[in-house]
Amino acid sequence: MANSTGSPGATGAAPAGTPRLSGRLGVGSIVFMVVAAAAPLTVVGGTVPLGITLGNGAGFPAMYAVGAVVLLFFAVGFTAMTRYVPDAGAFYTYIGAGLGRLNGLGASFLALLTYQAIQVAVYGYLGNELGVVVADLGGPQVPWWVWAAASAALVGALGYRHIDLSSRVLGVLLVAEVGIVLVVDAAVVLAGGSQEGLSTAALTPSGIAAGAPGIGLMLALAGFIGFECTAVFRDESRDPDRTIPRATYASLALIGLFYTVSAWAVVSAWGDGGAVAQAGENPVGMVVQTAEDYAGGVVADVVQVLLLTSLFACVLSFHNVLNRYVFAMANTGVLPRAWGASHPRHRSPHVASLLQTGSSLLLLAVFALTGLDPVLEVFTWMSGIATLGFVLLMLVTCVAVLVFFRRRRVDTRVWNTVVAPVIGTAGLAVATWLTASNFGLLVGGWGVGTAFLVLLAASYAVGPVVGLLRPSADPLLTGSHQAATVPHQAGGPAHPAADDHPTRNPTRTPTPATSPEPRA
Repeated sequence: MANSTGSPGATGAAPAGTPRLSGRLGVGSIVFMVVAAAAPLTVVGGTVPLGITLGNGAGFPAMYAVGAVVLLFFAVGFTAMTRYVPDAGAFYTYIGAGLGRLNGLGASFLALLTYQAIQVAVYGYLGNELGVVVADLGGPQVPWWVWAAASAALVGALGYRHIDLSSRVLGVLLVAEVGIVLVVDAAVVLAGGSQEGLSTAALTPSGIAAGAPGIGLMLALAGFIGFECTAVFRDESRDPDRTIPRATYASLALIGLFYTVSAWAVVSAWGDGGAVAQAGENPVGMVVQTAEDYAGGVVADVVQVLLLTSLFACVLSFHNVLNRYVFAMANTGVLPRAWGASHPRHRSPHVASLLQTGSSLLLLAVFALTGLDPVLEVFTWMSGIATLGFVLLMLVTCVAVLVFFRRRRVDTRVWNTVVAPVIGTAGLAVATWLTASNFGLLVGGWGVGTAFLVLLAASYAVGPVVGLLRPSADPLLTGSHQAATVPHQAGGPAHPAADDHPTRNPTRTPTPATSPEPRA
């Protein structure tokens, strides 16, 4: 097995025997995992009705387009920096490179909280829905947490294996759920929508500004959680310098377009006023009823079944992302080194998979023992934490991109390194303010909301504390600590990673990227 980073300024390998992940993921495989994490059917079936009733009514579909544009500016700077921070730590390595070691460490713990929260949130929803469907089919009635725990065990087993297995599973599930939503969308469009015709509210300023557009944008951004995780799969992609940027843009475009069109189709199916009324009366069953009215009972039944697979695909994708965060953090000395082991046969972060499966089961046990409702409390509260954590991480990453390129001068493209990141920072600052100011609504009251805001702040503060207590812990060492167990193959012996890493030697001018051979 051979390895090559293919990254300008980072063509080294570290001593043999250090853990390393491997894979041959292309753009399509990474996009599958990232879009699966976005849980398209879950968003259309759950968040869209909520956005209509709590946000800006019939104009809510426009919020997905607005969110996609804001995140596009973020993605420009994010992908520009990818070439110069060739580590698989995503958010925290970028923040560490731009804003320093302690901020990078703070971001790493905030990211862990964010992705663990969204994963447990979906486990709660999945456990509840599985229980309902099984009971409706005449099966045994068991508590939601039994189904959630069984799902966590299955996800953990898949995460223990090589990434290609998860990629194939996610690909099948994603095609199925996207396909059924497109069938419903097409049925609504071909029927011309409701008696009012196809909705135009999302195209007019008055429609977009109706109700509470701030809450609408907050809920829309929640649907994009995970699109930035393309960089986490850097070590397992065929050609990181090309694959990661392409996968990032493709994921963002597909998610934004799919959500905008599908939300518009749901509104059109009921009419502007009817959509608001139906979303308020029956938010859980709105999309299933839409499918039945326009595409028939069989399609509605398929939608119900695929909602379960959508939730499963979501937790599997986030499980893989969180595994790689733990793996990278362990190999920088932030977490215990043993947690960063790579399976000798599967080349997977198997220890990380076992650990986070255990932590998910522990949290589910706590929620079950305290009697929390799996949807109204577990799903809603944990989703609220994840949404604000996600927006905060992107905002700080945008600032880190600006600082990095201003200090390093390794890329002179003004649009990529200054203009787009500045616009992205401004947009994300507004999104952060809207999310924080409405956080009480998102988690069911300011009593719980305040406690969760403290939790988010505390998770970030853990990083600097760890950094002061453990001077060797450094998110920018991911590449050197994770270096391959096999020889360098891009035209000669490996060079020391520290010498070539632009964040280690800012005076060095990065050399043009070569075209590396695929990893085996």
